[in-house]
Amino acid sequence: MNTSQRIWTPSAMLLNNVSKDTNTILRYINPESILEQTIVQDSYWQIGAFWGEPRPGHPEGKVIYHIHEVLQNVDKATSNKKMRQQLRLITIIHDTFKHLEEQTRPRTDWSKHHAIFALSFAKEHIQDQAVLDVIELHDDAYYAWCAARAGAEEKSNKLLNRLRKRLKGNLQLFYLFFKCDTQTGDKYQSPIAWFEKVMKDEIEVCNF
Repeated sequence: MNTSQRIWTPSAMLLNNVSKDTNTILRYINPESILEQTIVQDSYWQIGAFWGEPRPGHPEGKVIYHIHEVLQNVDKATSNKKMRQQLRLITIIHDTFKHLEEQTRPRTDWSKHHAIFALSFAKEHIQDQAVLDVIELHDDAYYAWCAARAGAEEKSNKLLNRLRKRLKGNLQLFYLFFKCDTQTGDKYQSPIAWFEKVMKDEIEVCNF
């Protein structure tokens, strides 16, 4: 898909004001493959990566700083080369389109969730379905925890079952990303502890 075909096109003003600070990208992302280099050179990725102010859960501000924190966790999470490459791709893309997300709460249009925009972008560069699935569903475990905490067990179980059905043999990949993502900023750690408990028979708990 070329730029003109993107349905989530930022304004021309945003594109013209993209920060092309190569040193910052190298410092915080340090691309390790041609694919990663292609992604971080994309103006649409750069707009999202350099967006953000300090906020609850993300005191670091800009998305690129959050990506850096998650990548540091990825290095601790696994020694499996393929899984590490998958986790890096998920990390680099997962939150980069938050600036396009509908801000109305409660949400009225889930098609405008940042994960859907991220998935659309990812499909332009990535064929690995496991990576695409985790990018799309990366917040579902958190939402399942929120539902369980609110006493909505049926909704929580529905979300967990969707993860099981969609991810199948890639639940471990999802779990590792969820943990890498959760152990950043000033995020609550309760969601990951809960997920490890309810999914203990389906994942290999990792401590880092």
